[in-house]
Formats: sequence, structure tokens, C-alpha cells
Amino acid sequence: MATNNSSTTPSLVISDKDFTRLVNFVQSKYGIDLHQKRQLVTSRLSSTVKGLGYSSFTEYVDYLLQKGSGDDINQLLAKLTTNYTYFMREVESFDYFTRVILPDVVRRHERDKCLSIWSAACSSGEEPYNISMYIMDYLGSMASAWDTRLLASDISLDVLNKAKRGVYELPDSIPPHWKRDYFKPAGGRMYEVAPKIKNNVIFKQFNLMDPITFKRKFDVIFCRNVMIYFDQPTKSALTRRMYDATVPGGYLIISKAENLPPDLPYARVSTSIFQKR
Repeated sequence: MATNNSSTTPSLVISDKDFTRLVNFVQSKYGIDLHQKRQLVTSRLSSTVKGLGYSSFTEYVDYLLQKGSGDDINQLLAKLTTNYTYFMREVESFDYFTRVILPDVVRRHERDKCLSIWSAACSSGEEPYNISMYIMDYLGSMASAWDTRLLASDISLDVLNKAKRGVYELPDSIPPHWKRDYFKPAGGRMYEVAPKIKNNVIFKQFNLMDPITFKRKFDVIFCRNVMIYFDQPTKSALTRRMYDATVPGGYLIISKAENLPPDLPYARVSTSIFQKR
């Protein structure tokens, strides 16, 4: 998730009080720290405020905090954030995942043949589909004997709908055998994720500020390029929840731009990769 700074709509003026109310609401509910993003907030939300028929931010914030529906919140989050991702992002983490993590978790699940992996901020779907491709490559002809379905979550319904469609313009870095085996042409320069990969991902709307109460604990959690937008207390609380939701010996993979709080009992095993020991 990355912040979007572009706008062509003249901005309304937001008062200190309304800015504080809105920023505190977004941070308390969704963890996103916008305290230093006043210009972004006003420029990105001005068109929304006007489009809804409000003449001021005060009317909009009053409505949002008192009566805002799920659609209103989705619109707010879509305006304040843009989900930027791509296939094979930070490929070094995927290399370690394939070379070290997959052999470890596959060995531990030889009996039940069931992996538990979570893409915790999946955006438009490239990351969880990527993970599935690496898993399929690693297991090869044995993949059909395993339950490799992974959970992919995001707070935004807009990006989840795009992820479920699974249609992308592929970068040149995509391996030729992936394009052949894991995609099908969708017209022009577009490709659709093949059913065997698409069906391996379960998409779910989830707010990372909520308790993590999924039925199974995870062997691996990918949570990349999200915590850079959280303040330290929010980051620490989220990391603790993820630690508790990971099996002993399980892994947390973050981005190279992020750091974990030093007080948590993870062991760093590689750049941006940590293990619960």
C-alpha cells in the first residue's frame, strides 16, 4: 500500500479540528498514520466531499463519523491510499522463500500435506498469485497431493475485486514457463491467471487492526509494504498479533523498507525475513 499524491481537483479547506477528527478516525480504525499528510488528505478528498453534495469538510466528517456505511469507508480508503504492487516484487525474498522456507515447511508437513500461508496485504493479487506459482514450481508433480491454498486479505474491496479477476499486463521479468503454464491470454497485452493458480488463493476482506482469529496458525505470513504507514505503537501491536498467529518455527516476511520493533522475540534469518523460535 502506498500513498497517492496526484489530484486535479481544487481542494477545499479543512480546519485543524476536522483534520484531527478525520486523521484520528482513520488511524484508530485502520492503522494508517496521516498526521503529516494534510495536503494529501485535502487534495484527495475534495472531489469526494463535493461529489456527495457537501459544502465543507465539517459536514463530510460529521456524516462519516456518525453514519458512514461500508461503501463510504471503502471510498474513503480508496481515495487516501493507492495499492501499488507488481509480480516478483523484492525477488530476493521470494528466492529465500523458495530456497529455505519452502523446504522447511514442506518437511514439517510431510504427514498432513497442508501448508498455511497468509498474504496479509495482498492488494491487487500479484503477491499471493506469485506465492502460488513458486509453490507449484517447488512441489512439481506432487502439488496435487498437497493442500496449498493460501489466504490473501486486504482492507480494500476495490483491489480485492481486481485480484479475484486476476487479469494483468505482465512484466518482461515473468519467466517464460510461468507465462505458459500459469496464465492464459486475455486479449491485447493482458493475461489472466490460470484456474489452477487462481483457485489456490482464498481472498478475504480483513482489517489488520482487528484480532487475528483464523482457524489455523500460519507457517508463513507475508506482510510487505504496509507497516511503513503505521506509527510505532500500531506496528508493535500488529507484529505481536502476527507473532501469536504464527506456528513455532514459522516465518514473517516484510519489505526491505520496513523494520520490526526490537522488543519482539523474532529471530532475523535474512534481510526482511524473521522466524518465530
